[in-house]
Amino acid sequence: MKRTSAIMAIMLTAGIVSGCNDGNESNKEAEIIGKSDMKIESGRLTPEALWAMGRIGEVAVSPDAGSVVYGVSYYSVEQNKSHHTLHIMDADGSNSTQLTTTSANETGAAWIKGGSKIAFLSDGEVWEMNPDGSERRQLSNEGKSIEGFLFSPDETKVILIKRVKIKNTTADNHPDLPLAQGFIVDDLMYKHWDEWITDAPHPFIAQFDGNTISGGSDILEGTAYDCPNRPFGGVEQLAWSNDSKKIAYSCNKKTGRDYSISTDTDIYLLDTESNTTKNLCKIDDIRSNYGYDTAPCFSSDGNYLAWLSMKRDGYESDQNRLCVMDLRSGEQKYLTEATFDSNVDSYCWAADNNSLYFTGVWHGASMIYNVNLAGDVKKLTDGDYDYTSVAILGNKLITTRQSMSMATEIYAMEPKANAQITQLTYENKHLYDQMQFGKVEARWCKTVDGKDLHSWVIYPPHFNPEKKYPTLLFCEGGPQSPVSQFWSYRWNFQIMAANDYIIIAPNRRGLPGFGMEWNEQISGDYGGLCMQDLFCAIDDIAKEPYVDADRLGCVGASFGGYTAMWMAGHHEKRFKAFIAHDGFFNMEQQYFETEESWFTNWDLGGAPHTKSAQTQKSYANSPHKFVDKWDTPILLIHGDRDYRILSSQSMAAFNAARLKGVPAQLLLFPDENHWVLKPQNGILWQRTFFAWLDKWVKNNNQ
Repeated sequence: MKRTSAIMAIMLTAGIVSGCNDGNESNKEAEIIGKSDMKIESGRLTPEALWAMGRIGEVAVSPDAGSVVYGVSYYSVEQNKSHHTLHIMDADGSNSTQLTTTSANETGAAWIKGGSKIAFLSDGEVWEMNPDGSERRQLSNEGKSIEGFLFSPDETKVILIKRVKIKNTTADNHPDLPLAQGFIVDDLMYKHWDEWITDAPHPFIAQFDGNTISGGSDILEGTAYDCPNRPFGGVEQLAWSNDSKKIAYSCNKKTGRDYSISTDTDIYLLDTESNTTKNLCKIDDIRSNYGYDTAPCFSSDGNYLAWLSMKRDGYESDQNRLCVMDLRSGEQKYLTEATFDSNVDSYCWAADNNSLYFTGVWHGASMIYNVNLAGDVKKLTDGDYDYTSVAILGNKLITTRQSMSMATEIYAMEPKANAQITQLTYENKHLYDQMQFGKVEARWCKTVDGKDLHSWVIYPPHFNPEKKYPTLLFCEGGPQSPVSQFWSYRWNFQIMAANDYIIIAPNRRGLPGFGMEWNEQISGDYGGLCMQDLFCAIDDIAKEPYVDADRLGCVGASFGGYTAMWMAGHHEKRFKAFIAHDGFFNMEQQYFETEESWFTNWDLGGAPHTKSAQTQKSYANSPHKFVDKWDTPILLIHGDRDYRILSSQSMAAFNAARLKGVPAQLLLFPDENHWVLKPQNGILWQRTFFAWLDKWVKNNNQ
């Protein structure tokens, strides 16, 4: 259950959504976390090997295109936390060197002073260093409160992202009750993702004299608005104009109930000299767009501003289009709306400002495309990969790429179709060389209404077609997130295959990459054709002689968790076990519990008491209404800090199963949100996951 967002994909890839600090470090400084030299004796991917991998994140190209700075996150299971480091290499991938070696997390590298210095964030302050890592010097003194920064092109100013207090605490209102823990709520959106809302991220414009960052005026002073947008937004939500006089930024200027039911996030243009702000999603005070507008970026000649744009308010999975505004005429064009029947996930301007490069998913893989200002789209890459970002590297492109068989690495290519792709980083080669992964291939079958359904099949290492294998149906979440060539550090298909399972991962209805009609079919039809698609996929592969039809499992998270619970009441004994992570069990309960009410309003049709045809159909498919048919072991997993889908949903499902006498297990994480981010929790998750499947599916203990 997440909004389509380029920054979310970047943060997931980088593994830096959380610092993963357990908050219980001793006074003695722990050993600095760095690259692992793990030896993998089994030759197969293990949970420990997953957490030993370095996770590549941000990429920044020097002004002369001769060097590239990039971030890598390393994890320590023993210390139960991560460490984010910065590295530099030549543009051809040679001479890779780690720049930062302190115990602090150091992120957000940006080239300044003509490429003679690299600015970065360390322990909540902005620093600079030479490109060889020497002469580190602190530029800001903001009480370790900075979460992000963005220098103006002329480097006289810098945007600082800091938190501002927007709600009084109990101690503020009742100083005589210092131990009281009550949190008084007067409106909606009092919690979001995994935090109770007491403050908001705001952009401040500070001054920079070349040596010191000082001062700072709050762009959103006196408001409770978020900028960057929570929970996943970063500095990519803001952009400086080429003359350093204007700032474009993305913001949903609503609070409380209005915010909880609306995705109407607009692009604003602030003139820093006149201190006036214009909403670019309004033309002559007439609304030009009602949906989610984000990630603004000026062309290098200053004539255009591009951003990502969704059309409809309340629909977080609407088509993500590439919008370009001519700043001279005010004309806006949605370049990809008619010519790319999927979402734009990330983008950059071409060097000549006459076109843009973007990434987007089609048929289960995310590729790089070029679109000119007339809207003509050309595909530049091919293969079973996910390209997750794109930027200019001199006369080339630099990109990050992953697949179901390889975590994110950095690549370069000529900006043309069928160009040679050159791998620049080999962060985890020393680990891959010790393991063998299973084959991944596409599979198509017919749906109940005769349409073509795409799935990815992942086979175990050393697959033998003469043997019969237990097989897992993977049910995607989102509910409108693609089953593309993603690499996950939790829902990892290769680790499932390493445990001798075949996995089939269908791109059922309700997923992008197969046209907007296919993507949108799911809304209001949760228990309908999307579920039949999943049944078709598992029934089709179960006919293969190497699939043991008596040892099938069904697993999924978020909407996939809902799917597993729904299927528990409808599967007609297909499966031997279910695993549901962070799923919703009671849809009526979910409507009133989730913090982003726009989601349930759109996808379920509104509140249960509205009694419309759509809502009656939606709530009739709530898994809790089919518990009388539950007869198969089920594992429920949930994070107690998940405010998108509260943990009470999995607790209720667990109780329902046990009260009916169905074997069940509940894995609850008090310190995790909708994801599992801490290393030891992640390994516990994997061990519990496979212990359950091995007991009930592989060993068929029924």
